[in-house]
Amino acid sequence: MPEGRVAGVLLAGGLARRMGGGDKCLLQLAGRPMLAHAIDRLAPQVAALAINANGDPARFAGFGLPVVADIVEGFAGPLAGVLTGMAWARETLPDAAWLATAATDTPFFPTDLVARLRLGARDADVAFAASAGRTHPVFGLWRPALLDDLRRALIEEDERKIDRFAGRYRVAEVAFATDPFDPFFNVNRPEDLDEALRLSELVE
Repeated sequence: MPEGRVAGVLLAGGLARRMGGGDKCLLQLAGRPMLAHAIDRLAPQVAALAINANGDPARFAGFGLPVVADIVEGFAGPLAGVLTGMAWARETLPDAAWLATAATDTPFFPTDLVARLRLGARDADVAFAASAGRTHPVFGLWRPALLDDLRRALIEEDERKIDRFAGRYRVAEVAFATDPFDPFFNVNRPEDLDEALRLSELVE
């Protein structure tokens, strides 16, 4: 396994338009907020973990994690969350070799996500998860040294696409199995919650 500790950030800054707005990650799944499921999965995989979310951080007080708001103005999407995570990691875990990012509306992402991405990223600057022929750039592993480049891309170039920014560097993709279901199934619409509840019964 490559050396160096990993910091983690859960990206909870989405507008959830298809769910009627609000904090999608606080919706209940099997009696607990989806955010709690995401924390349970990522926390054991990293040395330090934060939640990236804008607005009043008090609504996340019960989760016992630092809440970091986007460090760029305006809703700049998940790439702003990656930048914010890098800045937080530099301050909180300055010896971190990687920053792991994950979405909070994907309650069943792999419990070996970070380990698998690290193995795949030996010679890369960024590693993304993939499944069923699709790349999931929100589930990534980033070199914190990209912080200044990313800040410039967001602020000076108005870059908003994760994969387009990452494409400037060495990128690795790591494929994950989809049996018995795709672990990157995410909740976008109200009916997806019903499917997530069904899938939760298959989770070990």
